[in-house]
Amino acid sequence: MSGLIQLLNSHGIPQDFVIKAAFYFIAALTLLFALFVVLSRHIFRAAVYLAVVLTGIAAVYLFLDAEFLAVVQVLIYVGAIVVLFIFTVMLTADIDSGTFVGTLRRMSVAAVASLAIFFILFKVINMVTAWKTAVPAGASISLSQLGKSLMTGYALPFEVISLISLAALVGALVIGKAEKR
Repeated sequence: MSGLIQLLNSHGIPQDFVIKAAFYFIAALTLLFALFVVLSRHIFRAAVYLAVVLTGIAAVYLFLDAEFLAVVQVLIYVGAIVVLFIFTVMLTADIDSGTFVGTLRRMSVAAVASLAIFFILFKVINMVTAWKTAVPAGASISLSQLGKSLMTGYALPFEVISLISLAALVGALVIGKAEKR
């Protein structure tokens, strides 16, 4: 990137203009693909467009000098979540939804169960966690401190979330195989 900027500087184009133009191009491309996500009639294409949008957001993080967030954005959202979306769409593409009444009944049961779990988790988190109201002024955390914190104090929650995701993936495989028999 610096070689391109030096080349453009030698032709009289200022560096600030190049950076702004690149930012606006990436932002416009991200917004365009976000529109494609919303307007797409095919869910598989929408998931692929979402991967492009999330990659564009990672590029915006790079413009904000937040390299760690950009890498996390690509690894977690593009590399894991969108791939899981695409995998789920491909597994459930042939599943028939059944009747409208059956679908409505399943949706209402799922909504009640989801709300109940949400309120239970909300109460438990508020009882257990002492929330800090503000970050001290001037406090900054280095990347090595963040890494140590993630690998010591937050290693167990990370592993639990990984196991839950793995269980969901295995469950999707079992359901997908059972439907094709």
